[in-house]
Amino acid sequence: MLASTLVSDGQLRILTERTGNNTRAGVIVNLMQAAPVHDTRIENYAAAVANQMVIPTLLIGTGVGVATGNLNRAIALLTLDLGTGIRVSVPTSILSALTYAARNGVLIRSGRAIELLSRIDTVVFDKTGTLTVGHAGVNDIAVVDDRFTADQLLALAATAEQRLTHPVAEAIVHCANHRGLALKTCAEWEYRVGLGVAARIDGMDIRVGSPRLMKEEAIDLSEFEHRYPGALSSGQSLVYIAGDGQLLGVVMYSDPPREESQEVIQELGRLGITPYMLSGDVKRVAKAIANLLKLDPDNVYAEAFPERKVEVVQQLHDSVKTVAFCGDGINDSAALAYADVSISFAGATDIARETADVVLMENDLRGLILAIKVARHTMEIIWQNTAIVAVPNVGALLSGIFFALDPILAVVINNGTAILAEMNGLRPLLGPGDVTPLGHRLSATELEEEEERLRHHI
Repeated sequence: MLASTLVSDGQLRILTERTGNNTRAGVIVNLMQAAPVHDTRIENYAAAVANQMVIPTLLIGTGVGVATGNLNRAIALLTLDLGTGIRVSVPTSILSALTYAARNGVLIRSGRAIELLSRIDTVVFDKTGTLTVGHAGVNDIAVVDDRFTADQLLALAATAEQRLTHPVAEAIVHCANHRGLALKTCAEWEYRVGLGVAARIDGMDIRVGSPRLMKEEAIDLSEFEHRYPGALSSGQSLVYIAGDGQLLGVVMYSDPPREESQEVIQELGRLGITPYMLSGDVKRVAKAIANLLKLDPDNVYAEAFPERKVEVVQQLHDSVKTVAFCGDGINDSAALAYADVSISFAGATDIARETADVVLMENDLRGLILAIKVARHTMEIIWQNTAIVAVPNVGALLSGIFFALDPILAVVINNGTAILAEMNGLRPLLGPGDVTPLGHRLSATELEEEEERLRHHI
């Protein structure tokens, strides 16, 4: 039985060959459960730095107080801690970045994702539905029998395929409707699972389907191969049309790249990030898409099933790379779980969307570029905040060791730098200067709910 099978009459008998963990879905679930768990959060960095300064500050303050006998000097030094400014400013920066991204169509689930996004040097894309639009489109009709025009052949194919909901059938029917072609009536009709359609149209025995169907019907394909020698080496997939035992023509179709895919690939290169592509398609089709997107052929993996996708991600990770994986299907879920950062779309399958650290709400790959730039901008601000807090406080601490430091001045320095860092931590709300927002805006209710959820992560 194939996906979306509909029994309109009669009985259906199913032979179950695999169950439970032995099924494809079971294998994917097992891979996801075995994926490494990353607990690192950017907030932990802030806490670690602040905590490390507590004991040295106490020791220095106590030592100066004992050595000088001046309680005011000791109190002034004890006031100069780094914890307040860093503990407050870092979560503020993260929450501001998450809010800006959410307002512009990119849902980033945690501070950890921000931290790792800023460091990624490799992005692995699934092909179908990620770099491509995810559904077929007819590119051309190759005429083999000169008695027919391309439109006549397309009308025959669409008539035979119009009862089906398969993406290829829908693409053929859509193309015929777009050209304004009138579809005919089938006197007889039979769908042959995994092969194609057999129908009787205008007194002709029509066959529309794969090379295997043509082989079963003993239909010679050599004339097509002679007339169109480049078709079999192109990146297009083929649907053959035959009538009364003779090949009439071929529908050539493909899953075209997203409009923004090439732009995103080029922008990743400018950011110093290496793109890879994984595909379950045959090498010919995968390489054709890679050529259109100007991807390095060495970074393209064809016929990649879920286990293979995980292997590639692990290999890249083991070569000391920080890897992001972008996919939208159930077959991508395991690889999403193994990546340092996982990226999916709002329109992806439930399991892929829930596994992802970053969800592109606009289903637009340019959201990935926005997320990376927001992450890098945010980490720059976090380091700025660390300097804003650390430099004055450490400077005052060192000065207080050798000179008398007024406790009020110490309070001003400590609290003033914390306030400055907190204000600077709001800058991610404005976004990076070199990013064009995608235009998506969450509603006020959605934004409040998302901000509340994000606070629990921080």
